[in-house]
Amino acid sequence: MRILVLSDSHASLSFMRRCVEAVKPDAIVHLGDYFDDGQTLGESYPRIPLYQVPGNCDRYRCPPGQPEIRIEEIFGVRLYLTHGHKHNVKMYLGALLRDARACKADAVLYGHTHRADCRKEPDGLWILNPGSCGYYGGSAGLICVEANTIRECRVLTEGKLEKVKTF
Repeated sequence: MRILVLSDSHASLSFMRRCVEAVKPDAIVHLGDYFDDGQTLGESYPRIPLYQVPGNCDRYRCPPGQPEIRIEEIFGVRLYLTHGHKHNVKMYLGALLRDARACKADAVLYGHTHRADCRKEPDGLWILNPGSCGYYGGSAGLICVEANTIRECRVLTEGKLEKVKTF
């Protein structure tokens, strides 16, 4: 199962749509900035489950009361979803990782910095920031899940979209 992770779209729907067409995900996660981009993508692909959190630029772009942090079990893996601004991720990841570990997440997904980051911690926690799908040519994240386990996690750029292998 494939989970496409997008963040910081800032009205760049064309790159988001190219990602969906290339990856053919089983689920989509949008981590904010702009929340309404995620909603539009969800309307374009109604058969693909969409999970969203708002970002710091979404005060007037999403329905009131949207949770800024979500803990979701998707395809048997526990994901901690946040934009990251409330955790001060531009300065350090300590608070974010602490909170993700506290809820026993398999992966923590965040955005806000516009810088892609994908790695696995020694304790097994995956950290994924897909970067910005709206700036710098665009980037996204891909999580591949098999048998309730994250098999692969990586960052996709425009040039790598055409090379996404089939699972």
